[in-house]
Amino acid sequence: MRKVYLDHAGTTPLHPEVYSLICEFMKDTFGNPSSIHSYGREAKKWVDEARQQVADLIGAEREEIIFTGGGTEADNLAIIGAAAARHKKGNHIITSSIEHPAVLNSCKYLAKNGFEVTYLPVDGYGLVDPEELRKAIRPETILVTIMHANNEIGTIEPIEELSSIAREYDILFHTDAVQTAGRIPVNVKDLGVDLLTLSSHKMYGPKGVGALYKRKGVRLEPVIHGGGQEKKMRSGTENTAGIVGFGKAAEIAARDLDSEYKRTIELREKLVQGIIERIPDVKYNGHPERRLPHNVHFSFSYVEGESMLLSLDMKGIAASSGSACSSSSLKGSHVLEAIGLPYELIHGSLRMTLGRMNDAADIDYVLEVLPEVVARLRSFSPLANKLTV
Repeated sequence: MRKVYLDHAGTTPLHPEVYSLICEFMKDTFGNPSSIHSYGREAKKWVDEARQQVADLIGAEREEIIFTGGGTEADNLAIIGAAAARHKKGNHIITSSIEHPAVLNSCKYLAKNGFEVTYLPVDGYGLVDPEELRKAIRPETILVTIMHANNEIGTIEPIEELSSIAREYDILFHTDAVQTAGRIPVNVKDLGVDLLTLSSHKMYGPKGVGALYKRKGVRLEPVIHGGGQEKKMRSGTENTAGIVGFGKAAEIAARDLDSEYKRTIELREKLVQGIIERIPDVKYNGHPERRLPHNVHFSFSYVEGESMLLSLDMKGIAASSGSACSSSSLKGSHVLEAIGLPYELIHGSLRMTLGRMNDAADIDYVLEVLPEVVARLRSFSPLANKLTV
């Protein structure tokens, strides 16, 4: 049976070059980067090189990169750390209604501790209106946090416009770029952001390591306390092997960005058009143009999403119904609710995200299997032929 992995937004496999470098590093290098002897200095050299590689990917300076234990921790540091550092200036935070749980739950935590949070609405494509941000700003607003692109429906937000508005009012702007870095061009100066989150395992690096870009001059309070590593922003001995792998993954992502973007777009369009032509009563979610190159998100009438996922898995196709961080929950997607989908379509959704390991033959196989799966599941539905998208 053919195996097709279409959940690259959930995680990516380790790139062979990354694997080789990690093995080389771990064979002889075991020093603590904080130690001043030769073993420590050698480890620190590797970490510094990785820091530069990650910085180069997003147009930052090496000193502006803080390594963390992942994207979730980087979001926590950005949001909670900024709120703690600026609480004397105000207690109001603005975010969107479709953020990743790492952002939403950080905001919920702050809301329980004396801060107020405004959740901006989105349109039917998942876009935040810059004028909605302007209207939400108050004298006590200290932080805006809006994701670069949505992890479920792939819509790319107008971060340049949004950050420009925040800058007018001297408000810090954070964006979660976990889904965009390595997929589309990401430059912190062009985006105009103060803080930006990255994750290694979304770009073919190892799990358990991420990074936060912190523009020079921005103050944060740490959320992890200890020995003061990472310029006192993230205590704890660095995950040196993970960081080295992350750096290599960032270097490869920058090197192959253009070619992978074009290749993935072609595969995406083949998949999208094939589904629309072969399966009736479907809705393509997210913005048709302002979207990630690897993201395909459909809702299918008369079909229950979990049954569809299990049926595809039995045929060797791995996909998802939304965020990997909440996929075990039976609760409907907050993203799909926010863009106005009815209950039936929310629970009949399927996210397929492409990557380096996919080719045209994979798409052909999916287009052979998926229509059969949908037709079989619809044959069990009493609503079939009574509901239209």
